[in-house]
Amino acid sequence: MLQYDNTAWNFFALAWISLYLLPSWYSIARRLYKATIGTKDADIGAVARTSDEKKKAALLKKNSKGIKTLTRGFWINLALTVLFTLLFIYLSTSIQSGGEVNSFDPFTILDVPTGSDMKIIKKAYKKMSLKWHPDKNPNNPAAEAKFMMVAKAYEALTDPIAKENFEKYGNPDGKQSLEVSIGLPSWLLDSDNRNLVLMAYLIIMVGVIPFCVWKYYSNSSKFGEKDVMYDTYSWYHHSLDDSTLMKSLPETFAGSAEFRERNMPKEASEKGQIQAILNKAKSSMQKPKYNHPILIKGNVLMHAHLLRKTDELSEQFQEDLQFMLSKSNALIDAMIAVCQHQEALKTALNCIQFGQFVTQACWNKDSTLMQLPHFGQTQISKNGNMTLKDFLEKDAKDIKFDGLTEEQKKDVLKCCDIIPRINVETKIFVDDDEDDKVYEGDLCTVQVKVTRENLADGEKAGLVHAPHFPFPKQEAWWIILGTKEGKIIDIKKVAKSEKEFTHDIKFLAPRQGTYNFDLHVLSNAYIGLDHQLPVELTTLDASVLPEYKVHPDDAELDDEPTLFEEMLNAHNVEEDSDSEDDDDSDEDGEKEEGIKELSAAERKKMEMQKKRQAAAGDDSDDDSSVEEVYAD
Repeated sequence: MLQYDNTAWNFFALAWISLYLLPSWYSIARRLYKATIGTKDADIGAVARTSDEKKKAALLKKNSKGIKTLTRGFWINLALTVLFTLLFIYLSTSIQSGGEVNSFDPFTILDVPTGSDMKIIKKAYKKMSLKWHPDKNPNNPAAEAKFMMVAKAYEALTDPIAKENFEKYGNPDGKQSLEVSIGLPSWLLDSDNRNLVLMAYLIIMVGVIPFCVWKYYSNSSKFGEKDVMYDTYSWYHHSLDDSTLMKSLPETFAGSAEFRERNMPKEASEKGQIQAILNKAKSSMQKPKYNHPILIKGNVLMHAHLLRKTDELSEQFQEDLQFMLSKSNALIDAMIAVCQHQEALKTALNCIQFGQFVTQACWNKDSTLMQLPHFGQTQISKNGNMTLKDFLEKDAKDIKFDGLTEEQKKDVLKCCDIIPRINVETKIFVDDDEDDKVYEGDLCTVQVKVTRENLADGEKAGLVHAPHFPFPKQEAWWIILGTKEGKIIDIKKVAKSEKEFTHDIKFLAPRQGTYNFDLHVLSNAYIGLDHQLPVELTTLDASVLPEYKVHPDDAELDDEPTLFEEMLNAHNVEEDSDSEDDDDSDEDGEKEEGIKELSAAERKKMEMQKKRQAAAGDDSDDDSSVEEVYAD
């Protein structure tokens, strides 16, 4: 009968613990390296190109480097890894001290030097046998095992037969047979531990494992695309429609399910702080549609950011706002996806522009020149309240830097080099077509070519200049094709960083006529750089196209059976022949002469040969294409 073996269990446990320890220690070392010396400033976006970005860069270094950036999950994993490492060391020590695992060395067991004479061996045996004798160590299995090992060691050095066995097989008992046991600890079979083992089994199988599965499923089932919660998508579908205004989007954004637990006021003092900020931002806010504390707090925090009043927030409110901004990119993309589903072009444009406002910490009444560093109302009015797009076209000597230092002037010019200036070109074509005409039902392509004129050849676009947005953001462009009626044909965010890139919009050409579309190219981060171009498509009647005629050879190929059909027909013929043979064997034994039935493939082949002969003018009767099989 198989027995539970503690030594085998130790080996089994060591193997499984190693599978966890090796990747765990590697992960811990890698994350510690990244948190301390392994992360460059450019990798986390902590690059200060202007003096306005220095505060943001310092904040990114503080939040993205150092031991405090390690999450709670890291520390839990570290504690478990240390615990399992100690267990690994304990099991390894237990295996090394086990006599059955070590090679049998009688000199080591008797604690005498190798090659000692018989006098020293007998003296050591006498001493150790007295020490480990079972009578002196009652109820001590370890002492009994040690006594047996001492006796075997003495026998191996004194008895000629045992000595010969030791020299040949490494054991005084001779060649050992293979032993098979169960790699589980023997205490599981102890009657005193039955209740404990049963209870632990029930807790793990009925409690822990189902709870872990439920926890994982309940958490994962809450999130959809881009890790946005399904409740958030439902809220956006409820709040967004064709008539949604820009001023209502902060409230819609504040209602996202990701913020509901964090933005619920927990103390009465929070309500007073919210009311104080609300009084200052009320003139720039639309009247709230919902009087819920979560929505009010989130709406107020977003307006504090858009109006650049974050310095007036408490430390806790600043952390809550930073959490909201950390989710803003994915959530605004989700809002645009909902607009695409509803084909609401105007609302989608508003959502994209809302993302621009969030990135630059500006609001709808602010001048687009507020995106420039150190520019206030004085500098804006001195430059004629022009738009950012016009400002970028001006020569440096024509810019009025009233009230700015030389360093601040350099910051403005540096920012103007970073902000993209693009040129947009479009063309319409049909793939693999001989002319430029588009017919009804064609798969036509609107190709949009965007050229960043502020970049040199080979240069790539970097991070967005957004000193008031606490996270790095890569420059990208929204390309939208819509109808004059406000319906979306295609919308896509293109995040290509090359100086020149193209984007193809494919759709089926509508019925005959002339159609006018609007192409919108909008930045994901900068305000006032949007482009709108008209796109005209003229489709012709497909009936004027020459009739497509199938070549006779192609038609014949279509009629030929496929390989699968040939195999299937051959299989059916074999089954039919087998059944006919069985029927013939049941008859009087009389054999009749007959012709083999042709398969569908053979009949098709014969018909094709006849057609070719007819086409060649061959009127002769040639029966060579028909194979006749006569039975004896």
